[in-house]
Amino acid sequence: MTRSWWKENVVYQIYPRSFCDSNGDGVGDLNGIRSKLGYLKELGIHILWLSPVYKSPNDDNGYDIADYRAIMDEFGTMEDFNALLAEAHQMDIKIVMDLVVNHTSDEHQWFVESRSSRDNDKRDYYIWREAVDGHEPNNWGSCFSGSAWEWDETTGMYYLHCFSKKQPDLNWENPKVRDEVFDMMTWWCDKGIDGFRMDVISMISKKEGLPDGPVEGLYSPCMYGTCNGPHVHEYLQEMNRRVLSKYDLMTVGETAGVTVEEAKKYANADGSELNMVFQFEHVGLDEGPVDKWCTDPMSIPALKANLTKWQKELDGVAWNSLFFCNHDQPRVVSRLGDNSPSPPSASLPCCTLCRAPPTFTRARSWA
Repeated sequence: MTRSWWKENVVYQIYPRSFCDSNGDGVGDLNGIRSKLGYLKELGIHILWLSPVYKSPNDDNGYDIADYRAIMDEFGTMEDFNALLAEAHQMDIKIVMDLVVNHTSDEHQWFVESRSSRDNDKRDYYIWREAVDGHEPNNWGSCFSGSAWEWDETTGMYYLHCFSKKQPDLNWENPKVRDEVFDMMTWWCDKGIDGFRMDVISMISKKEGLPDGPVEGLYSPCMYGTCNGPHVHEYLQEMNRRVLSKYDLMTVGETAGVTVEEAKKYANADGSELNMVFQFEHVGLDEGPVDKWCTDPMSIPALKANLTKWQKELDGVAWNSLFFCNHDQPRVVSRLGDNSPSPPSASLPCCTLCRAPPTFTRARSWA
């Protein structure tokens, strides 16, 4: 395997809203992050992964983006971001952005135009379908409960949203959508960022024909028809050719439900798609009977077996990412330690407003 900077560095995820408030309004912001760069450097951090900082109505904590080229008002301005990026680079700290392109906010201008009429130029930027027998086009359920389809009175059709109804899914089959996304990514790369963590990137290609799936409860989990779809690798290879390969970047894809064999395609050693993927088998080993927030005791033998499987089966073929929690997972202190207000099991000080412990991801094997 060839050596790369992202294989040998520690990544620290920052959830900006609760990290550090620089102006006393009760909300963390970009200048707050900038004020803590020295602290992060002292901790041994090499790469910062920023959860979304783009303009958003915050229906899903910033993962519903209304403008990919603007900063959320509460977090500051683009000038603040530029200052953060420049100072981080002066301290040899790299910045990785959260790329959310499976869907946008319903307040994004693309969707505002798309829903305005059936013959609008951006109509096909999203996935619209006629009602079937007076009901939703298929039986897919949203990851956020309820149907994955929302009726739109303006044009009398349904649109697909695998998450909130305010997060309509983009139609990646439309080459104009891919052009828009790749142009936006290039804009950020030219600004000087160092990579992308790609939110639910394995869901950008839906099953042909959007067929009904096996029902669990009231609906079929939408992931049945969206994860590792028929064109996902084709789209990512195009992304790589047109954007990623032109820069020295770190890329990691969030790929829920990915198998080892699929991971070898996403993060193959020939570099035609992404550098790494996040898979979630190991962080699900202590899930309780209801969901991941109700954790059972962790089985250390099971954890060791799972980590060993992924390390060995990807060895020489694809690069494995190592992490134990993120914004979608219970914090390690809550899961494995003492979650009292001053947890003695939290080994590092915390600079967050919410007193959550730091989240670490490491690209290479733990020492």
